[in-house]
Amino acid sequence: MTATPHPLTNENWPIAVCMHGFSPVTAEGTRLHDASAETWDGVFRRVSRLGFTAIEIADSHIRPSELAPERREELKSIAAAHDVQLVSVHVQRQSVIEPGKGEQNLAYAHRAIDAAAELGMQVFSTGLHQPFTQAQREALWFWTAQGTVDPDDAETRALAVKRLRELGEHAASVGLPMALEMYEDTYLGTADSAVRLIEEIGLDNVGLNPDIGNLVRLHRPIEDWREMHEKTLPYANYWHVKNYIRDEAGDGSWQTAVPTSMELGLINYRDMVARAIELGFNGPFLMEQYGGDSLGVCATNRDYLRTLLPDPARA
Repeated sequence: MTATPHPLTNENWPIAVCMHGFSPVTAEGTRLHDASAETWDGVFRRVSRLGFTAIEIADSHIRPSELAPERREELKSIAAAHDVQLVSVHVQRQSVIEPGKGEQNLAYAHRAIDAAAELGMQVFSTGLHQPFTQAQREALWFWTAQGTVDPDDAETRALAVKRLRELGEHAASVGLPMALEMYEDTYLGTADSAVRLIEEIGLDNVGLNPDIGNLVRLHRPIEDWREMHEKTLPYANYWHVKNYIRDEAGDGSWQTAVPTSMELGLINYRDMVARAIELGFNGPFLMEQYGGDSLGVCATNRDYLRTLLPDPARA
């Protein structure tokens, strides 16, 4: 009996690049969101030159829903001219339960979903993390400073579930999956809490972005990374991948972590990607890297990732 070939292989699995390698503000002081077509063309030219065929639009750089319709079309056309697909929009630090801004952020997320659908994206991505604190803005690596913590109360958690379910239903109505990014000190900050949140939302199109790199980099005790993946991968529908060299004292007195490539860090992606595929994961990957030549490391990681995906010659 011949096994059924996996429909996605190392040749056609969507692998997108993040926008961390680009400044959200041009050298002239213009927001990338408002920049000229020539500037946008330069972004996509660089992405294409590195061999990427897909990109995640981070709303820290460009907010598709806040562009005029002709500018959205221009963004799509420029990307297509470089054979780069707009695979997702990532709405970040716009939590639907942010005190005083939750309803405003919810309305923005609804607009972002409509824009993502209009642009033919594959995923709507968001999370519950909030804007950087002053200490995070001043730190070399923002994850070494304390950010906002979601309150440990049932009422706020229920509000998060209600509003995220509302967004999930909207995403489903326009044919989009919605991915929720794991992030420390939010209701998506531990494996158990993240899984419970997905189950409480209860929609087939709402899943997890098991970005456990966000947790491995923390300078504090963490859950076992293998156990976190085992619990969350069954719910994954989109995946930000990155890795960190982590070290910690045996007596728990200190922990540290710095960015590195996917292959060299603490997380064993060879095993985790195989396990994800075994569990049925078929969403896009997003290459993410902080510091240094982010785009270059993302390209290196993409090439490494392709060696972990199904080989069509053996399918």
